[in-house]
Amino acid sequence: MKVLIVGGGGREHAIAEAVSRSSRVDKIYCAPGNGGIAELAECVPITPMEFDKLVSFAKEKAIDLTIVGMDDPLVGGIVDVFEAEGLRVFGPRKNAAILEGSKAFSKDLMKKYNIPTAAYEIFDDADKALEYLESAKFPIVLKADGLALGKGVLICQDLEEARAGVKQIMQDKKFGDAGNHMVIEEFMTGREVSVLSFVDGKTYKLMSSAQDHKRAGDGDTGLNTGGMGNFSPSPFYTEEVDKFCREHIFGRTVEAMAKEGREFKGVIFFGLMLTEDGPKVLEYNARFGDPEAQVVLPRLKTDIIDVCEACIDGTLGDLDLEFEDKAAVCVVLASDGYPLAYEKGKLITGLSNFKGKDGYYCFHAGTKATAQGIVTNGGRVLGITAKGDTLKEARAKAYEATEWVDFENKYMRHDIGKAIDETEE
Repeated sequence: MKVLIVGGGGREHAIAEAVSRSSRVDKIYCAPGNGGIAELAECVPITPMEFDKLVSFAKEKAIDLTIVGMDDPLVGGIVDVFEAEGLRVFGPRKNAAILEGSKAFSKDLMKKYNIPTAAYEIFDDADKALEYLESAKFPIVLKADGLALGKGVLICQDLEEARAGVKQIMQDKKFGDAGNHMVIEEFMTGREVSVLSFVDGKTYKLMSSAQDHKRAGDGDTGLNTGGMGNFSPSPFYTEEVDKFCREHIFGRTVEAMAKEGREFKGVIFFGLMLTEDGPKVLEYNARFGDPEAQVVLPRLKTDIIDVCEACIDGTLGDLDLEFEDKAAVCVVLASDGYPLAYEKGKLITGLSNFKGKDGYYCFHAGTKATAQGIVTNGGRVLGITAKGDTLKEARAKAYEATEWVDFENKYMRHDIGKAIDETEE
């Protein structure tokens, strides 16, 4: 069969790698793809929001299945457009992707269906938000309602910071229309854990737990990013936590969406905070996380095409979802200056060192193929992932592999998964 992947980052490279292992697939296309994905798929110059062009391409090439990796096209309704044309596509429809597309919607859903989350208020007027903050308890969290590339969340330590945050989000529109509405919520403390799940509208099956590192600098310092690295599984996602989440969060979310007439098919990413009062939902994503996909999908044993089709057809309950009993760690190599200003077009050397290395992966996030070779083309450039029998082994291998590649202004955190060492000593 022929498969089209929509997107061009590290997550889509991880999806392409999983699809390439399927015995059912003869040809992979990716729109727009990147320098690394081009080794597995034929990349086509169509951007993820050009729905009409993507539909025409899918028809022209007789694509059997389209897998949408990114949030923007999902929230924008790409699945509805494809389905209206009789094309098979993996991902939630627009009315379900709102689970990620609007933080106000998801918070109200959690309140209505008694799904544990932080206390919150929603504002569409900056003056009212500022008035509310006068009597708020600090630290406090401000969230742009819509999509903001994972960066529309501000943790404010005091009233002065919070006022500046309201100005950024609602008045200066730093995150564009995502800031038309804003959620102000209580600051939760504890460990963050992510859990990915496949969903077919009524049944969910968990992939694996993972833990992201959002801050740009070592020791969780600096600005929020799309993610500087990840490890999976999380040793903090215990059997007790799993039992609670299955009872109060996972199934309840899937049922809530169905009851609201927003049947969810695709991937739900549960961002959790393990608080003293038990696990609570920080956020939902309506697709594979990035870089979470880069530590979860390499361990998927079940054919990803079988899984996607079971989600579309509502038969996930009949499928045996299997993962390797391994750990994985991903270290992101970024362009120095990310997430603010950074230079592009730097030649990347050493990529061939990954060829034939079992258990090692070099996922391209922001790269471009040129006549001179593969060059940097984004803030997050590569996701260096390694598998191991233990998290500690996987971490050591991942950091070893970061030395195999180089480019001018290469930057990374050196403490990805440091918490692992503490739990495995």
